[in-house]
Amino acid sequence: MNTSHVSTRAETTEAPSLAGMRIVLGVGGGIAAYKTPDLVRKLITKGCEVTVVLTEAGSKFVTTHTLSAVSGNQVRNELWDEQAERAMGHIELARWADLLLLAPATADLLARLASGHANDLLSTVYLATTAPVVAAPAMNQAMWVHKATQRNVDQLHRDGIEFVGPEVGDQACGDVGPGRMSEPESIVEFIEASYNQPKCMDGLKVLITAGPTREPIDPVRFVSNYSSGRQGFALARAAHRAGADVTLVSGPVSIQRPEGVSLIEVQTASDMKNAVMSDISNYDVFFSVAAVADYRPVSTKGKKIKRHLECSGKLVLDLEETDDILRSVTQLSSRPFVVGFAAETHNTIEFGREKLQRKGLDAIVVNDVSDPTIGFESTENEVTLLYPHGKCAFQKQSKDKIAQSIISTIASLRKSQSISGIAHS
Repeated sequence: MNTSHVSTRAETTEAPSLAGMRIVLGVGGGIAAYKTPDLVRKLITKGCEVTVVLTEAGSKFVTTHTLSAVSGNQVRNELWDEQAERAMGHIELARWADLLLLAPATADLLARLASGHANDLLSTVYLATTAPVVAAPAMNQAMWVHKATQRNVDQLHRDGIEFVGPEVGDQACGDVGPGRMSEPESIVEFIEASYNQPKCMDGLKVLITAGPTREPIDPVRFVSNYSSGRQGFALARAAHRAGADVTLVSGPVSIQRPEGVSLIEVQTASDMKNAVMSDISNYDVFFSVAAVADYRPVSTKGKKIKRHLECSGKLVLDLEETDDILRSVTQLSSRPFVVGFAAETHNTIEFGREKLQRKGLDAIVVNDVSDPTIGFESTENEVTLLYPHGKCAFQKQSKDKIAQSIISTIASLRKSQSISGIAHS
């Protein structure tokens, strides 16, 4: 079988369905709230059950009567509703939800959630739910790019919230720029792609490494890199949604553990290798996403190095190579399907092909981290997946969407390899 023609699409040709999904829709106070009745209708058309939580500010733009009529459910808008709270209504809502959708998610709403406020029904439901959370930001372009808003968005990313949009375009105030809430169609498509992912890895055991490693110099200093761990964590979420039993081995990051994923936390390259090799024979697929330090200090000082006493104006470090985790896995006689990752600053495809062959990988994902918009700290990525007989390019989009595409493609490649009887040497 010629794997250069492997399809990257889902195995099923049927359109994704959200039938039976219970969605709590939180409506913030922005002009984009006028889109929410249409959003509710589109979700219901997909088979969802929708309960709306309307903030006080949101009620200035859309009414409870409208949202109740289109959803078929009572709109909730009051934390201090005595009848509802007799049954701990905010907790019941939080437990009922399969997904909490915030649309529009205004600058004020994002700030309150990032700070952990619980001063109204929506913020309380947010803190009490274990369901995934998706936010569709909507605000003036200057408000969106403000450092305070971006700081809040970054914190919410770290807390596990996924974002759809905002889009760039004309705004109600007359400005043009980023801040428009995504259209209802786009929001529904995002939810379908994220939460109704085909079970293309159902029954598989998947091991993923993520984040950086830290190689100590002394008790307060270390050698490391800029990896945030976001792409590896996104892959773990996508693999879990695709039906896999996922274990994530992560270096030190500030990201919440993906729901349903087993997490092993490590510090050094040696720690990561030990965690990987201890059980690798029991896994079907291995994604080596972590930015493992290539070098570590030959010796580590037991006490803090004092500059004025020990360095004489220079600190010279003797470094040695760390263990090659990928090579250790690919050299096993019985090994999983192995996917490497390479962050390059130039000659991305050329270096990726070379690494694919040199390390005996089944596939490799490469990207150009010299572009700061898709670098280590970015929430977006643009990658090319290389395999022995072809490649797939994924355009710039969120790391979660990139992860979904990678998972679907790898599932297809692995299946084609199995069908064609390719054996690892």
